[in-house]
Amino acid sequence: MSAKAPIEDINENATEMVVGDPKTWAAGVPGVTHSMGPAFLEMGIGRSLKLLTDMNQKDGFDCMSCAWADPDHRKTFEFCENGAKAVTWEATPVAIPTTFWSAHSISSLLEKSEYWLGMQGRLIEPVYKPKGKDHYEPISWDDAFTLIGDRLKALDSANEATFYTSGRTANETAFIYQLLARSLGTNNLPDCSNMCHESTGLAMGEAIGIGKNTVAYKDFAQADLIIVMGQNPGTNHPRMLTALEEAKEAGADIVAVNPLLEAGLIRYKNPQKVKGIIGHGTGLADQYVQIRAGGDGWLMKAISKRVFDAETAHPGTVLDHEFIEENCAGLEEFKAHVATLDHDSVLRATGLTTAEIDELAARYMKADKVIITWAMGLTQHKDAVAIIKEIMNLLLLRGNIGKPGAGASPIRGHSNVQGDRTMGIWEQMPPAFLDALQQEFHFDPPRENGFDTVQSVEAMLAGKTKVWIAMGGNLVSAVSDTAAAEAGFRSVGLNVQVSTKLNRNHLTVGDEALILPTMGRTEIDIQAGGPQMLSVEDSVCAIHATRGKIKPISDKLLSEVSIVTRIARQVFGDDGPINWAGFEENYDTIRDHIEHVIKGFDNFNERLHRDNGFILPHGPRDSRTFNTPTGKAMITVNELEYIECPAGRLLLQSMRAHDQFNTTIYSLDDRYRGIKKSRKVIFVHPDDLSMLGVEDGQIVDVHSEFTDNVDRVVRDFRVVAFPTSRGCAATYFPEGNPLVPLGSTADGSNTPASKAVVVRLEPVETYRAGSRRAPEGTLAGI
Repeated sequence: MSAKAPIEDINENATEMVVGDPKTWAAGVPGVTHSMGPAFLEMGIGRSLKLLTDMNQKDGFDCMSCAWADPDHRKTFEFCENGAKAVTWEATPVAIPTTFWSAHSISSLLEKSEYWLGMQGRLIEPVYKPKGKDHYEPISWDDAFTLIGDRLKALDSANEATFYTSGRTANETAFIYQLLARSLGTNNLPDCSNMCHESTGLAMGEAIGIGKNTVAYKDFAQADLIIVMGQNPGTNHPRMLTALEEAKEAGADIVAVNPLLEAGLIRYKNPQKVKGIIGHGTGLADQYVQIRAGGDGWLMKAISKRVFDAETAHPGTVLDHEFIEENCAGLEEFKAHVATLDHDSVLRATGLTTAEIDELAARYMKADKVIITWAMGLTQHKDAVAIIKEIMNLLLLRGNIGKPGAGASPIRGHSNVQGDRTMGIWEQMPPAFLDALQQEFHFDPPRENGFDTVQSVEAMLAGKTKVWIAMGGNLVSAVSDTAAAEAGFRSVGLNVQVSTKLNRNHLTVGDEALILPTMGRTEIDIQAGGPQMLSVEDSVCAIHATRGKIKPISDKLLSEVSIVTRIARQVFGDDGPINWAGFEENYDTIRDHIEHVIKGFDNFNERLHRDNGFILPHGPRDSRTFNTPTGKAMITVNELEYIECPAGRLLLQSMRAHDQFNTTIYSLDDRYRGIKKSRKVIFVHPDDLSMLGVEDGQIVDVHSEFTDNVDRVVRDFRVVAFPTSRGCAATYFPEGNPLVPLGSTADGSNTPASKAVVVRLEPVETYRAGSRRAPEGTLAGI
């Protein structure tokens, strides 16, 4: 095992950036080489093949890089480029040596980038930062747990502790983690869903009674039309491209609605097919709607208006009257509302032409079975909840819920973020869940709502948080308003991070801090009861078994379940009503309790061991039943926001680069967008650059403009001319987070509103990259 990190130092300045032309297709041979090359180099051929051929298989381990659904009939290579990179990143044989902690102060590590930190190797021993010290130092597991237990028991109120969860945490861990928090007496259970699909959950919950995907994997191949909104599957969930290809081959139309042209929505070269290796591949988007940032709800409402107009012109032929009469409420109110929709306002809000909207509306009305799928390009607007309700309205008008080939399909970006919520990781779980928890474990769970992620940072800043425990994640980098988040974390008494790799949250700490290294999903978990397996839930409500396949990188590592149970035993002892030690010994005991508390998990252990998984029940999908106050699906009236963008300003959105998973950076390159060696980039339409008097390649400071008049700025970003919608710009997450105030959140969901942020560019110096070629397969070469 090597103790030498593959990245020791690197210049990530924008002046080092190499800019090529963006691609017009995704995957193909480059997808294979960028998957397998790093894996073979860093893990070796044998280790790589063992892991990659077991990934997403029924008796293997579930990919940690996204929550995309698995097909019933899986291929040997049932993984994508980013999945391979996630495995390589986790299963690296490189470990951080003990000498690292004395050689690097926390202050010096703060000067390093997220990329550098993550590339130093796996964390393999618990370390502790004492009060007044600037270094972590090794600590025994027993002393670490004693310290956590002492600090939790010393709190004046359980609400002075907060328990954060990342979406990679498995169902069993999530269940006992929320049980730990609620046994202590707090509902402070923020999670990464607060920052991504919280708007989806609220909007769909109010519309149809459940905030989850209403389709199965097989529905994509049965659809007549798939509308892909605010997402880039080529980078964020590449296996979805195969489902879209299958839909195209079955005759479906696909429409992409996105401010940026993205290679993965233009053409797909499936590397497991001949035409994907030596052929042209499969064209995906029949219509590419480059919408103005924030205009998605206006587009949906405009199409709904056209549906009503067509029904008026041809009575009884457009609306699904039978479905609406039996299953929906609110139709007449919505019809009256959209009748007043101003066409010029729609064009201004969307940046589209009448012809573009008419074309999409015609496609929608022609199709009998429609899927609308979306991701964070929709959920992180100020009016995100209203936008998603407009999607639900449009689907309901023609009965596109609860029938094969049709439905609402929010795509989760983290492997088990949906499962964590099912298990009770939420600061406002409903009374029925708390009642079941009380009956099962014989204690009274707290009833008042806890903190979400934004509220958690606000609580830190107000001095209300004494202990912070995070099961994975890197919240200080992931949440908006980076400066505020850093200040908040520095005010916390004890910061505990359960992690596999080093990140910035380990370095942004107050008095005391602990890093507790844990096993990865690829690693075999053996407890006193023998080898253990875990489970996760994907985007389409399927529960999968996941089993590690390789020996842990160090004997010092503990599983997440072990860490949670041992903290609990330090706080509560072994004589209480909950058998924490039994949970660690055999995870089947955890699943037995889950079965009693959460609906849909009947015979959990039997089905997981026998079948490696099952599908959770879903009323709207399975039987067109809706758990809303009226018992019907709600067609709603929503007011939409229009963001004025003053002259000389742009609407900015943040997004992932191709070699990235959340705040984990695999490399400094973004192959599909033509960027290499740096992430400090802002993409702007060439015509907007001319209007602003800014040159392609210039170095600029990016300032956001909010009514609080605070000057938030990110400095020394390189401008890259890019085919995005006019008046809009884009930069990477989390580099753009400092531009978004903590209080700028989506109405209702409180999700950070990091889309459609008004910014201005202030040139710093001129830097030119030389001529830009337009080779075959690039946007410039179309």
